[in-house]
Amino acid sequence: MNLPLLSPLTLADGTPARAAWTFAPGVVPLNHGSFGAVASPVIAAQRELQRTAELSTVGWFPFAAERTRLAREAVAGFVGASPADTVFVPNASAGATVVLNALRLAVGDEILVTDHGYGAVLMGVRRLARRTGARVTIVPIALEADDQEILATFTAAITPRTRLIVVDQISSATAKVFPTAALTTLAHAHGVRVLVDGAHAPGLVADAARVAGADWWFGNLHKWPAAPRGSALLVTAAEDRDDLWPLIDSWNAELPYPERFDMQGTLDITSYLASPIAVDFIEHTFGWDRARAAMTTGVEAAAAQVAAALAPYVEGPARPEVADPAPAMRLIRLPGTLGSTREEADGLRERLFAATGIESAFTSFRGIGYVRLSVHLYTVQADIDAFINRAIPLLVEWSREG
Repeated sequence: MNLPLLSPLTLADGTPARAAWTFAPGVVPLNHGSFGAVASPVIAAQRELQRTAELSTVGWFPFAAERTRLAREAVAGFVGASPADTVFVPNASAGATVVLNALRLAVGDEILVTDHGYGAVLMGVRRLARRTGARVTIVPIALEADDQEILATFTAAITPRTRLIVVDQISSATAKVFPTAALTTLAHAHGVRVLVDGAHAPGLVADAARVAGADWWFGNLHKWPAAPRGSALLVTAAEDRDDLWPLIDSWNAELPYPERFDMQGTLDITSYLASPIAVDFIEHTFGWDRARAAMTTGVEAAAAQVAAALAPYVEGPARPEVADPAPAMRLIRLPGTLGSTREEADGLRERLFAATGIESAFTSFRGIGYVRLSVHLYTVQADIDAFINRAIPLLVEWSREG
């Protein structure tokens, strides 16, 4: 069987794109979707910012709000948003918390979520429900459900008490793209508001916040844009956005949205300030359209190879049918009952890394375990070969033990 191989992009000097990232010897990075990986020039830029901050705290912190404002003005357009609608938050879950903290629901009101939702965000939704007396209803969506089927399912799920829908733009556990704009149109026709979890969307979806079409959207910059950890965006043009407050009250708290988010005490804002640098690095080095296309082509090749290697050891197709899969992530079924719960899947990540140095992500959906392959610009064929030759034999062995 002739399977496609990865053909990574190159830097201006002809070296593989991998040369712009630094990984420890022996590490095989196949889990960009979880924690990202920062390119060396961006790391250097952030460290210089941190050095500048330490040279004079009085020369730094009184000007932090202005520095943050300039950074969000520089990066908002990357997600198709206006700077006036955009604020920095530490991560996607923080963006969800900011919105959920502000919502006023009544006893018996309903919040709709899907069974693809991210655990930390769902925790926040349930906490909102407990605080207000609302109820949370899980809307089941099959992996193979297309956009029309998803919309039909939500049409049937919305009730007169539905007030909020929380939905992923790209789901973390299942690497599936959801039709958030069409869903928002449907929701608004019923007087329902929509919060979109766009954690994986920046970089993978052009103008991610704009095309999401939601009342509120949040997304990570530390994932696919490869910015430093601790950098995400929250975007909203909602009329009641002045009800949104930063997680840390500071001296700008009395200012309106978005300015009140620009100053949060002695928070290390260098991850925010370096984010436009990360976005520009990929744009100037490769071009974002070309980068997205390369990641999609690369993950398709990787998935084909890994699925072929795992096929003899799994029940049914090694590659599940996922309608609208994420541009740079793919699910491959694990053998036996391996990773059949979230806790077991997370445990596999650490166990495999300890045994092989391979960084990979494992997920569980409806009692079935999957490896979630990620491909970024630094991924090379040797990474996939390592997974096939070193990880798969161990996974098969562990499945038989279990």
